[in-house]
Amino acid sequence: MGEKNQAWRMAGMGLAWLLGVALQLQERTLLPLWAYLLCGVFGLVGFALVWRWPRLWLLSLLAAAAMGGGAAGWRASERLAESLPAALEGQDLQVIGVVAGLPQQSSVGLRFRFQIEEAQLQGQVVKLPPLVSLGWYVGWHEDAVLSEPQQALRAGQRWRFTVRLRQPHGNLNPDGFDYELYLFEQGLRATGHVRANDKAAPELLDKQAGHAIDRLRQRVRDSIDATVSDRRAAGVLAALAVGDQSAIERDDWQLFRTTGVAHLMSISG
Repeated sequence: MGEKNQAWRMAGMGLAWLLGVALQLQERTLLPLWAYLLCGVFGLVGFALVWRWPRLWLLSLLAAAAMGGGAAGWRASERLAESLPAALEGQDLQVIGVVAGLPQQSSVGLRFRFQIEEAQLQGQVVKLPPLVSLGWYVGWHEDAVLSEPQQALRAGQRWRFTVRLRQPHGNLNPDGFDYELYLFEQGLRATGHVRANDKAAPELLDKQAGHAIDRLRQRVRDSIDATVSDRRAAGVLAALAVGDQSAIERDDWQLFRTTGVAHLMSISG
């Protein structure tokens, strides 16, 4: 009987935690960080009291809800604090960082995620979002004459770039894909492009600076591309093998939805 009651109490605390998170998500504006810290302290004190006096088990539900809401609010505050300062938009920024994830090839160049380690503006250290989405394009944008993207750009490499960044923005199409929300969910708090003219030449600093799993994924994807001549089939195989969905064509996605197998690609990715 005791074990059964314990199981119910654990389930209740789990639901209370979720309720706390749900209530926090209804906030129109975030509370100060100290308020979420106070929620966490209240939760810890509540659990300590329940540990000392088990008869107060109802207090554990309030403690779990407080900790859930506090944790969600704290995390949201941290994520929003990573936003790109408006004063740095459109500026030539010198950054050093590591290529994170698999670079995505297109007809106009490359797009990849870049984990920033250092950043400067005219020699002064500035704070940027830790993870950004960068494009390295061919002859794109008249104010940034870009060179041919580095074909050997690989996951885990450390580079020095000059970049221009902007805050994420999505399209205003009703019922369309919310690109800005997608970037937020992925932790990408800025987008931009690599400046690759004579005054801002990209420099490879280290060929293997981390992200060992992504390096392995890229080798597998490259092997698939080199072995499978059918581009559509290669894209599907890469999605299933290493979770790279970028090469799947839109018509194929529609076919997968119609036949009920789209979830297989989503799970793999």
